[in-house]
Amino acid sequence: MQNELIAFTLSVFTGFFAIMNPIANVPIFASLVENADKETKRKISRKATAIAFVIVFLFVLLGKSIFLLFGITIPAFKIAGGILIFFVGFEMLQSKKSSVEHLKVTAFDENIAVSPLAIPILAGPGTIVTAMNFVSSGSYPRMAIVIAVFAFMCVLTHWAFLLGDKLVLRIGKNVITVIGKIMGLIIAIIGTTMIIEGIKVSFDL
Repeated sequence: MQNELIAFTLSVFTGFFAIMNPIANVPIFASLVENADKETKRKISRKATAIAFVIVFLFVLLGKSIFLLFGITIPAFKIAGGILIFFVGFEMLQSKKSSVEHLKVTAFDENIAVSPLAIPILAGPGTIVTAMNFVSSGSYPRMAIVIAVFAFMCVLTHWAFLLGDKLVLRIGKNVITVIGKIMGLIIAIIGTTMIIEGIKVSFDL
């Protein structure tokens, strides 16, 4: 049981790290807050990661209720969610960048912490689907692990944002691009696995 939970924790961390990709999101954050002072950058990063955590936390907590309310079955969720996640990974492999990265902030607005940072960059459809897939079994220990791992990812992302300029200089944009492609491959594999699991459950394979 303990080994199973450890393996599950590692799987959750890998899934969240790939879909959130704190390192690859650093240039996006830097471009959005380029006109802000150091304290404002800290405030925006903290607010964005906190909002992202609350959104995913609610989906993890209310996942079953949402399924019942809309009549969603687990197999249907896994197949549809898997397709969505696969295409997110596929776009990353094709080096298709989000239009968010090309935003030019002329009049600085702190509301970017909510959108586009918290939604959809940190807590986008891919992140929410990944979280809900991990808790689809309804196991409370697994729900606790998913919430704890996502909280850790939010802290990691916050620090990556704050150290963004140093990271870009030290690692280099080419390395960040390579990391993005590797994360894209992992995300595509996670999506494919979800589709296979959904098909298996649907046909009792």
